[in-house]
Amino acid sequence: MRFAVLAVAFLAAFTAAVVADDRPLLLGTTTSVDNSGLLGPLLDAFRDETGIEVRTVVRGSGAILQLGRSGDFDVVLVHHPNAERAFVAGGDGLGRHPVMTSRFLIVGPEDDPAGVRAAPDAAAAMERIAAGPYNFISRGDESGTNARERQLWGLIGLSPWTARSGWYRETGSGMGATLNMASVLSAYTFTESGSWTNFANRGDLAVLFEGGPHLENPYAIIPINPERHPHVAARDARRLVDWISGSVGQAFIAGFRVDGEPPFARAR
Repeated sequence: MRFAVLAVAFLAAFTAAVVADDRPLLLGTTTSVDNSGLLGPLLDAFRDETGIEVRTVVRGSGAILQLGRSGDFDVVLVHHPNAERAFVAGGDGLGRHPVMTSRFLIVGPEDDPAGVRAAPDAAAAMERIAAGPYNFISRGDESGTNARERQLWGLIGLSPWTARSGWYRETGSGMGATLNMASVLSAYTFTESGSWTNFANRGDLAVLFEGGPHLENPYAIIPINPERHPHVAARDARRLVDWISGSVGQAFIAGFRVDGEPPFARAR
């Protein structure tokens, strides 16, 4: 009887492993990676080299990590360092592996009525927008970009998303929809270079502030812990992690261009 039970358990585990390895790898990633135009070509290059097909689900980083906790993915690629560390510390992921960096940007109307261009740092730039107040469009979706935007407001003691003031609007959507609304309303917004580089409907929007210690945007890839979710395709997830953080993947990211502009740089 004991042998029969062990045999059934072994067969179930073996079957689960075969099924996991026989299906496409499931990657949860962010709207900024998708909007940049990098995601498809990058995963095509990985498939061409390894034969592993990757299917993606695109959401904000907060939503992707929550779905990762439920075991809905094999691996996640996000840009929310504090949440990533908590994800790994909680046993949901096997470790953070740096992949690339982009730059957060404050964009707004070319004539810049708030004087953002002349601000000494990013937090002061946000303070000038609030002082007007001038229209500001936020993602409001708990994404990595939204988290960094709120961090900047916090540095100047503001939390405009709680006041529901008319000048501060939340789309609850991805970066593309948020940039579109800012363009239509000629408003300020907070974005990152991956989405901005590939955004065509800019209208009179221009980059008004970039650079400084608060505007670097690192991305990391995290394989889901198979001890917590035994159904994940752990072997293929590890191959993607090793490839994208290794020399071939890093060279692909560094060489990718949109109209001559690099939306991302190598991991640091």
